[in-house]
Amino acid sequence: MSEAADNSAASPDRDSAVRPPAKDPWKGLRGVMAGTLVLEAIVVLLVLPVVAVVGGGLTWLSGGYIVLLAVAMIAGAGLQGRPWALRYNLALQVLTVLGFFVDLSLGIVGVIFSVVWGYILYLRKDMKDREARGLLPGQRG
Repeated sequence: MSEAADNSAASPDRDSAVRPPAKDPWKGLRGVMAGTLVLEAIVVLLVLPVVAVVGGGLTWLSGGYIVLLAVAMIAGAGLQGRPWALRYNLALQVLTVLGFFVDLSLGIVGVIFSVVWGYILYLRKDMKDREARGLLPGQRG
C-alpha cells in the first residue's frame, strides 16, 4: 500500500463527512406521492357523476378530460422512481386546477389536492435538509 493511500484513509475530512443513510429515506416519500396520485385519481373519477348532474351535464370534452386526467395520475403513480416524477406530479396538479374551465367541482378538487402537494413539497424539503445535516435515523452513528 502506498503512503498516499494511508494518508487519505486517516484524513479527518473522511471521518467528518455525513454518512449516507442505511436505508433509502426517499422510498417512503415516493410511496406517499404514488398513493396521493392514486387517491387523487379516485376523487377525480368521482367528479364524473357530479358533472353529469350539475351544470351543463357531462359532454365528451368534460368526460374525456376527467378520464384522461385520472388515467395520467394512475400511470404517474408507477413512475415515482424517475428523476422527473415530481415535475410530472406538479404538472398534473396544474391540469387539475385548470379543470375549473371544465367544471367547477374539478377545479375545487384541484385546489384541495394542491394544498396536499404543497405539504408533500414541504416534507421533501425537510428531508433534504435533515439528510444534508446527517440527522436522518439511518445516518446516526
